[in-house]
Amino acid sequence: MKKILLALVMVFAAATFCAADTIYLRDGRTIQGTLLGFVNGRFVVRVEPRYSINNQSNADRTRRDEGDIQYFRPEEIDRIEIEGRTLDEGRFETHNVQVTLDSNWVDSGVYVRRGERVQVSASGVITVGRNRITPDGLRSTDPTAPLPNASEGKLIGAIGDDSRAPIIELGSAREFTADRNGRLYLTANRGSYADARGSFNVQIRSERSQDAYDRGQDYPGRGRSRDRDNRDTRDNRDRGRTPQEVTINVPGTSRGTDTGIDVRAGDQITFSATGTIVAGRRVGEVSPEGARSSGIAINARPVPTAGVGALIAYIRMSNGQTSQAYLIGSNLTTTVPTDGRLFLAINDDDYSDNSGSFSVRIRY
Repeated sequence: MKKILLALVMVFAAATFCAADTIYLRDGRTIQGTLLGFVNGRFVVRVEPRYSINNQSNADRTRRDEGDIQYFRPEEIDRIEIEGRTLDEGRFETHNVQVTLDSNWVDSGVYVRRGERVQVSASGVITVGRNRITPDGLRSTDPTAPLPNASEGKLIGAIGDDSRAPIIELGSAREFTADRNGRLYLTANRGSYADARGSFNVQIRSERSQDAYDRGQDYPGRGRSRDRDNRDTRDNRDRGRTPQEVTINVPGTSRGTDTGIDVRAGDQITFSATGTIVAGRRVGEVSPEGARSSGIAINARPVPTAGVGALIAYIRMSNGQTSQAYLIGSNLTTTVPTDGRLFLAINDDDYSDNSGSFSVRIRY
């Protein structure tokens, strides 16, 4: 109601009333006439004589009995055109925002309210490596993206900083109705944001609100983290999933054996390792616990405090960086420190004369 009132006040101030105004009612009827003003909470319309009402209700007959002047409540009206000009300019406002691909969603600065219509159009290119990504995304998908089944890099949005809020596929053009109140956040649908260049040029057309409170001016966005959002999305998707178990063979020469397991921060994971390797001629044969520390203070092993030849692990994150390596040994139950792909390795600084392998059972 506030939106319609504001729109009409703006038009009243800018235009002189004349015939050929068109009032579109929410029940599907169309009225031709002259919009005279707003009196006692109702719009006043002088209806043209040729206008007729089909399937009249008692209220309609009462209006006809009043003569050619009719009154309409704001909630009855869908839209009004003055001399063929729509009131959309008064009802909608446009915001432009540059959307880059980085660690956080981009706050558009637009506050939407539940039930509002929002129109989004986008252009521009984000470049990652050799890929040139448009707002409609690539033909491929990215399992680490906020929407794993949507096009990789596609423009997406979400209302509010709650990571549980539904994610909206936007692409180069989309109109949607807001299902909640909040700031509109935007990003590209991709898990990794390393080395991303360029931006999408996004235009947001939303229904105009009457005051700063309705527009959310007094409540700026708190920010929305892509990492938190991706983790919570996976939490919802994986909730109730049964534990999995795999066995991996880790050779004594391994600087990093890909387990094929994507882990997430907070997961509990259990390792059980058997077998022996030869960790060089000087050290000889060792178990997954490795050789006892030689007492040398400085060494180049991934885990300096663990023995030579010990079984270790690290996680390769979506940005290509790796976590700090940690000791697995023969048995370990631990909590995953960060999201990414799990790798197993041998704790050594010279792999050239190593041999043998460990058999590692992983339950996650």
